[in-house]
Amino acid sequence: MNLYATLILALALSMDAFAAAVGKGAALHRPHFFEAIRTGIIFGLVETCTPLIGWSLGLYASQYIMEWDHWIAFSLLLILGCRMIIDSFKHEPETYTKAPQRHSSVTLVLTAIATSLDAMAIGVGLAFLQVDILHTAMTIGLMTMIMATIGMLIGRYIGPLLGKKAELVGGLVLIAIGFNILFEHLKLFMYAE
Repeated sequence: MNLYATLILALALSMDAFAAAVGKGAALHRPHFFEAIRTGIIFGLVETCTPLIGWSLGLYASQYIMEWDHWIAFSLLLILGCRMIIDSFKHEPETYTKAPQRHSSVTLVLTAIATSLDAMAIGVGLAFLQVDILHTAMTIGLMTMIMATIGMLIGRYIGPLLGKKAELVGGLVLIAIGFNILFEHLKLFMYAE
């Protein structure tokens, strides 16, 4: 996977964190810059670890299903992308009470884990593609840190509506990456015959 594909993947995977951070920022009373950085670091660290975990699991199984790798990567990206798109259309009731100044670390870690499960599944797919997982995971984590920090800072201005649109775009990008992986493999397969 080249640098551009890695950056696009990282951006797509960071959209969940961005959407969550926008919502978290909207729920706080004027979040400060340090709260946004703290949120970004937590989300980024979790998002760095989950593709590594998924990659480890996928690497263990890759020797058994190498001939199906492109279909697995495509299916995972398609499912996750569709899930993100469906989630972008769900409307959650607004339950605003007195807005706190900051979120607890436990709340942020649990939110980061929930938004990074797709990165773990992507990690499984990446094991089949034989990519430099450390570089890819660090890129995903850094992009997530940046996007979560930005989302937190602007969340109080745009609220959950933009967060849902960001999730929709992230889902579409994941599906596009899945189709690209499948297309590249099928193209190579046709040229090999």
